[in-house]
Amino acid sequence: MIEYRIDRRSGVATYLQIVQQTKQALRLGLLEPGDRLPTAREVVEATAINANTVLKAYRELEREGLAEGRRGLGTFVRGTLGRGSEDGALRAELAAWTDRARAEGLDQDDMTALFASVTRERFTTGGTTSDTTRGTTSDTTSSTTGKGDEEG
Repeated sequence: MIEYRIDRRSGVATYLQIVQQTKQALRLGLLEPGDRLPTAREVVEATAINANTVLKAYRELEREGLAEGRRGLGTFVRGTLGRGSEDGALRAELAAWTDRARAEGLDQDDMTALFASVTRERFTTGGTTSDTTRGTTSDTTSSTTGKGDEEG
């Protein structure tokens, strides 16, 4: 079962954090159709947020077709966003990259900012594909992405 982590300093509305974390769990295959989401009471006890906030998040997930409430039983995952085991190789590569970044002295916030910056850049400029057999990336744009880049 998913455990929500609320970051009160993030500037992101609490209900949206729940929605985003649920979607992330769906993408990663941690939640699958038929799984029960924690009850509002369970989330309130674990995070000290208002029950109405949890219910608002669950309504948003229902609106998007990702969850469904069953009277007296709870809220259950209805849809999925992930590709499950198909992402195994990518996950392994990302884990290796994370290990290298850590060895280079980057902390979690540095890695998150760097990853977000590169992802944003690739999606806004059309991106490129990597030639993993040679370890090179072809790109038509030039950029500098470093530890000092800010997410935003």
